[in-house]
This record gives sequence, C-alpha cells and structure tokens, in this order.
Amino acid sequence: MINILIADDHAIVRKGLKQILSETPDMSVAAEASSGEEALEKIAHNNFDMILLDISLPGKNGLDVLRQIKREKPKLPVVILSVYTEEQYAMSAFKAGASGYLTKESAPEELISALRKISRGGKYVTSSLAEKMALRISAIKERLPHDRLSEREYEVMCMIASGKTINQIAKKLSLSASAVSTYRSRILEKMEMSGTSDIIRYVVKHGLLLD
Repeated sequence: MINILIADDHAIVRKGLKQILSETPDMSVAAEASSGEEALEKIAHNNFDMILLDISLPGKNGLDVLRQIKREKPKLPVVILSVYTEEQYAMSAFKAGASGYLTKESAPEELISALRKISRGGKYVTSSLAEKMALRISAIKERLPHDRLSEREYEVMCMIASGKTINQIAKKLSLSASAVSTYRSRILEKMEMSGTSDIIRYVVKHGLLLD
C-alpha cells in the first residue's frame, strides 16, 4: 500500500484526488494538508510513502516546501501536481528534487500510472517534457567552448591568438597587464586549455581571428 499525503490549499481538489486514489487498491490517502507549513509538520511526525504537492500554497510555496522536504527526508518521493504548465515550473521542480510533475489537467489514469512508477523508484516525465529536455541537452552540447566566454574574454582570446603580448593587449584595451592576465587565465579555465598554443590552434581552426 502506498500511503500518500496530499498537500493542496483547495478542499475540492483534495477531495477529488482522494476519490481517485480511494478507487485504487494499492494507494491510500494517509493525510491531507492545506498549506506548506502544515504539510511539513505532518511529514516531520509521520511516515509517508509519497507526497502529492501543489506549487501554489499559502505561505511557503510548493517549491520551497519541496526543497525543505528533500533536505530533511531526501529519499521521500515528491510529485508536483499543478495548474501551471510544464514550461513554467517543471524544470525548476526537477532541479529541486521532484520525482514527477503533472498538471491538474492530467487524466486520472496518467496520475495513477505516474505514482506507481515513482513508487518503484523511478521518475515520471511526460512525453512532451521529455522531448523539451532532450532538445535543451542537445542545444547545450552543440554550443562551442568559446560561447562560454564573455565579450571581453572573447576579444582577449582573439588578440592573444593574433600574436599580441599581454602588454600590447593591455594598451589596446586600456586595461592593466594584470587584468589581461586574469582574462587569459579565465579563458584557459573556461575552455579547458593548458596554454597560449591551445588558444592559437582553437582560434585558427574556427576562423575567429580579428582583423
């Protein structure tokens, strides 16, 4: 039996969820909470198998409640059920430690399926969110190393590659030599390079030399 705490400030929502879960033989609503503080108090004094948590709660919001739960009971699965679309809060919820994110428009069958999967140690991500996450990861991977640099770091990198010395760059950009050296160190760190020769090879290879 999966013992669940429902935390939602709307009594009608809690009643609806309780009705859905009561018709599921392997799930039970062990307790209810109408605020984040009440949820945290009940979690502290009871053992639940899962928390069904709304984001919009009076007082402490759902994401703050989620973060506190994960600090105090890191292994306790928390499922976010919200009126907000995935685009608005799902990524933040997963980063904070959520095991699943569903909107309140989800079908009861999807909710039950998600809770069962999570109870077995998995995470629940809708197909649409999974696709968005895959596209985001792909976009990050496709970024070139120099995209991590600030405009000034990029400028210094290209000037180093063109053969200018630290002092020449400093004079050209009206900076101190120590400031230029700091930029050089940041460039090497961000681009995971070991020295000037690596910078030159990279800039030439990608055709980044400034006129």
